[in-house]
Amino acid sequence: MKAVRIDIVTLFPEICRAPLSESIMKRAQEKGIVELHIHNLRDWTTDKHHVVDDAPFGGGQGMVMKPEPIFAAVEDLQRKTSNSDKSRAGAQRPTPNAQSRSPKVILMSPAGRRFDQEMATQLSQESHLIIICGHYEGVDHRVIEHLVDLEISIGDYVLTNGAIAATVLVDATVRLLSGALGHEQSAADDSFSGRLLEAPQYTRPAGFRGWKVPEVLLSGNHAQIAKWRSEQSLTRTKENRPDLLR
Repeated sequence: MKAVRIDIVTLFPEICRAPLSESIMKRAQEKGIVELHIHNLRDWTTDKHHVVDDAPFGGGQGMVMKPEPIFAAVEDLQRKTSNSDKSRAGAQRPTPNAQSRSPKVILMSPAGRRFDQEMATQLSQESHLIIICGHYEGVDHRVIEHLVDLEISIGDYVLTNGAIAATVLVDATVRLLSGALGHEQSAADDSFSGRLLEAPQYTRPAGFRGWKVPEVLLSGNHAQIAKWRSEQSLTRTKENRPDLLR
């Protein structure tokens, strides 16, 4: 099975590199489940100072990311990936009705659609993601109009830069790929997978500082345990995230 390819284009590669080289993300790459590439946007600038931003037309505070290096980066990655696929195919006979899937280009932006588990599931079915990390006051809108397929925000707050958000998106998406987790059921049991929060979890010791594990979990009655977990999941969702029930 061909690895899913993810390209992250950012001004701060190290923000992405460290967390995405540990734990599940590290193992997924070692297993060949995902092929992760982190790029510095400045590599696609053409001036000696590697400028990627400029003042906004019409005035206003802050700086705006220029369109030229972003278009150059995405188009270069698309071209290299296409050439790599052709080279890999070599003289193999094309599969009937096979369709070439273009990379999905994503912009991390506070103005984007809110990221959730359902979107992570959809993205995990893509073969190639190119993620652009916004910064400053945002990007030239021509990038959004003519290059980006999807704007995504990880929540209703503002971060220092889009690299942090991109790391969250990649982690949530990659762990849904087949073989990424130690147990295939783990992803299905996570909070939000069934639109409810996960039920409480306990482990040894059964008694700690006078607080005991619920008796049902020690009973060995799997039907009763499943019922208890379902009830607790609903209760926790009502208390912490009632919006999910609506």
